Amino acid sequence: MSASLLRRGLELLEPPGRAKAPPGLQRGRAGPRAADAARRRKRAPEPGRNKTTVKGRVVKSAIEEYHKKKPVNHLRENLQYMLKGRLVADKAVTEQILAQNRGRKSKDQPPEKTEKKKPEGTVFTEEDFRKFEREYFGIP
Repeated sequence: MSASLLRRGLELLEPPGRAKAPPGLQRGRAGPRAADAARRRKRAPEPGRNKTTVKGRVVKSAIEEYHKKKPVNHLRENLQYMLKGRLVADKAVTEQILAQNRGRKSKDQPPEKTEKKKPEGTVFTEEDFRKFEREYFGIP
C-alpha cells in the first residue's frame, strides 16, 4: 500500500472537527513577493570567497552524520494515533472492502468450503444377503 493511499485512509478516519489546513496555507509567507525575496537572499554571493577551496570547510564527523540519517522508529506514536480513534467499521463494510481488494483471478479467490459426505452404511444385514442367495440362486 502506498503512503498516499495510507494517508488518505487515515484522513477518512480523522474526527470531522480536526481537519488539517490545505498545503498551500501552511506556510507562513505566501505570494510572489515573498518568493522573490527568498530568491534574492539566496543569490547574494560573497564576493571574495571561492567555494571550490577547502579552507573554510568544516569537517563533519561521520558518527554524527550516521546518527542524523539513522532511521527513527515511529511505532509508538503510530500505535497511539491508531488506538486513539477506536472507530470500528461495520462488518458488512469491511467484508466489502476486502472483496474489492481481492483480485478477480481464480488464484486470488478464497477456496470454497465443500461439505464432506459421510460414508453411507449398508441397510442390509448378513441375514438379508443369505436369504437373497437362497431365493435367487437356490442354494440351501
